[in-house]
Amino acid sequence: MKNVLKIIILLLVFVVAAGVVYLKLVLPKVDKPENISIRATPEMIQRGAYIANHISVCIDCHSKRDWSKFSGPIVPETEGMGGETFTKEMGLPGNFYAKNITPANIGNWTDGEIIRAITCGVDNNNNALFPIMPYQHYSKMDKEDVEAIVAYLRTLKPIKNEVPKSKPAFPMNLIINTIPQNAQPTKKPEKAINPVYGAYLTNIAGCSECHTNVKNGTPIAGMDFAGGREFKIAGNKKIVTSNITPDIETGIGNWSEDVFVHRFKSFQNLTELPEYKSPKDFQTIMPWTMYAGMDTIDLKAIYIYLKTLNPVKNKVVANHPSN
Repeated sequence: MKNVLKIIILLLVFVVAAGVVYLKLVLPKVDKPENISIRATPEMIQRGAYIANHISVCIDCHSKRDWSKFSGPIVPETEGMGGETFTKEMGLPGNFYAKNITPANIGNWTDGEIIRAITCGVDNNNNALFPIMPYQHYSKMDKEDVEAIVAYLRTLKPIKNEVPKSKPAFPMNLIINTIPQNAQPTKKPEKAINPVYGAYLTNIAGCSECHTNVKNGTPIAGMDFAGGREFKIAGNKKIVTSNITPDIETGIGNWSEDVFVHRFKSFQNLTELPEYKSPKDFQTIMPWTMYAGMDTIDLKAIYIYLKTLNPVKNKVVANHPSN
């Protein structure tokens, strides 16, 4: 009987060890980077700058933000240098750092490697990236839009900035390798004020990522876009995302198109941003100043799409003082 028990234990140890080896050495299992050399045009670079700064807001997390101001606007001359931290104290499964995406760091990456990182979540050394960057959403971005982002990143001012290596905690250090998937690009709809184009923009903006509550890292079924997800910033201030479903009582159901657009456009003037001096002051992680640069047609298309969503009654208290 003892020998049988020993054999069972050894088999279990072997299975666990084999599983760990598979997770660490075989995964992530995505295709190799595409062998591509992007021929950038001024129009392509302009499009990439627009997406990276005002829709997908890549430059947001990959720059320094001034949290002494409302919504943490970007500190000038830090665009793309990386270093923004996302830690255990914020409720994440480890400590993660936004990479330096200026040519000083990714200048020797191929275009295909950058595209794969953005759309699949795997870096140039085949390491899985934690989806604090919502690459599951970017994976559906039109190929031309992804290439435009890459073309724009190549134009950023090179900034030397050593960013710490991200350190996922156990068991995320194993699970993280199962997350990356091959990209499934979609064709960008024609620019128009309709829900089809709005859905495309909403996806590549990753709106549902923050505005859908999660449990153990998984979106809660039936709560898409209903808000309630908690985040913490400096001073242990807890921020809860808003309900942006068309529910009349707790969402944006009674917002008009003009009100929606004006809400975004009202943050264009950086000099008028309120100061954040105390945890009692209103604050948000949403980069309003970046989204304020989105053009009116795009904002209206997003509004039209959000109005087609299932209204979810979920009253959210958006800000809390530090605990």
